[in-house]
Amino acid sequence: MSGSGDGGGASQARFVHGFVRGLVQGVGFRAFTQRTGTALGLSGWVRNLWDGRVEFEASGPADRIDEFLARLRQGPRFAEVEAVEVTADQPAAASPPTGFQVRF
Repeated sequence: MSGSGDGGGASQARFVHGFVRGLVQGVGFRAFTQRTGTALGLSGWVRNLWDGRVEFEASGPADRIDEFLARLRQGPRFAEVEAVEVTADQPAAASPPTGFQVRF
């Protein structure tokens, strides 16, 4: 689970799964995550959890995954992100799903 680029990372596809903690529900965080993922050309999904966290998965070029995670750490205007915990960071499947969706 290194996650740091060692050169040439832009072309290698990555898959990440994780959770966002803080004031991240009721502030547009899922829509923000979907817009961010779509704008970066990633595929994946985002959903709220019963315990107040937001769960996400994303696949795409390594440099765009890094940018995605950086933007999640900032969050939308009214969010207060305490932490972005990445629980999986690995090479993406040969043909990852397309599109970025909000799950309910």
